[in-house]
Amino acid sequence: MTSLEAHDHADIFVPHTLEERTVDLGEIRMNYAVAGDPAAPALLLIPSQSESWWGYEQAMPLLAEHFQVFAVDLRGQGRSTWTPGRYTLDTFGADLVHFIDLVIGRPTVVSGLSSGGTIAAWLCAFAKPGQIRGGVWEDSPFFASETNPACGPSVNQGMGLTFGLWNTYLGDQWSIGDWAGLQRAIPRVMPRSTLQGLGRMFPMPPGERPAGPPQNMKEYDPEWGRAFVSGSATASCDHQNMLSNVKVPVLVTHHFRQVDEHTGRLTGGMTDFQAQRVQELVRAAGQPVTYLSFPEMGHAMHRSDPQLFADTVVEWATQAALLEEV
Repeated sequence: MTSLEAHDHADIFVPHTLEERTVDLGEIRMNYAVAGDPAAPALLLIPSQSESWWGYEQAMPLLAEHFQVFAVDLRGQGRSTWTPGRYTLDTFGADLVHFIDLVIGRPTVVSGLSSGGTIAAWLCAFAKPGQIRGGVWEDSPFFASETNPACGPSVNQGMGLTFGLWNTYLGDQWSIGDWAGLQRAIPRVMPRSTLQGLGRMFPMPPGERPAGPPQNMKEYDPEWGRAFVSGSATASCDHQNMLSNVKVPVLVTHHFRQVDEHTGRLTGGMTDFQAQRVQELVRAAGQPVTYLSFPEMGHAMHRSDPQLFADTVVEWATQAALLEEV
């Protein structure tokens, strides 16, 4: 099946405050936005699953006081090319290696939320020598997004239930698009404790819930979800091995999480034990790791509290000497 270009979905997009740009990476065209002084240190922002670059729109001006900030749409999201059958950590990571070469052109700090954080970790481990200066892993599902993890609950004991529902009712490339059916299925299929936990992970002010699909979901290929539930997204990238190969300092933020004591089902990015194991592996690789717990914070700090997110990143980068000239 051929790749789907962004213009195939042109009618779904909305304007934003920052100019959107496109770079041809070969297999895909990647959409992105930039803010800040080109003379400042580079920071690459990597969205989560079902998030386009503009999820960082409120945080970017704050970060741009210290960095030149680049935020991207990953393949299968936003205005970047959708690539049926080609959603894996390795392909996402390779795209960004090319992006750093072609667009940023100098060593960069990488920061990603959720699945974007695991892609940031991939870059911290496997990017070209000298490309990456440090990594921020924002509430990322290490081990918990694998089907057979080295420790703790798997994706199918956590967010896999949500991803599977998205794919079942919306279909690869929105080939089904049954949004109403999805809404009816969620309370029928999901345990009450999971629904309550998801409400804390993804808080939404009263009155802001749209009647139809929210903008970020319109810009997302639900095949992503199937790739994680089936294990094809992570099959070639074992998290334990990846974390054991990290070559730069990292910051790990860990947000709301709960584990159902009866079923072992995780609602959140990862368990406390999984977070502990992440730190052990990075330190064993010889790299400094800063761990910050925000148990009351929603999944996306950069959206829920952009100022706190920016302050947290800048403080860590200052302590790690990453705001100095390369």
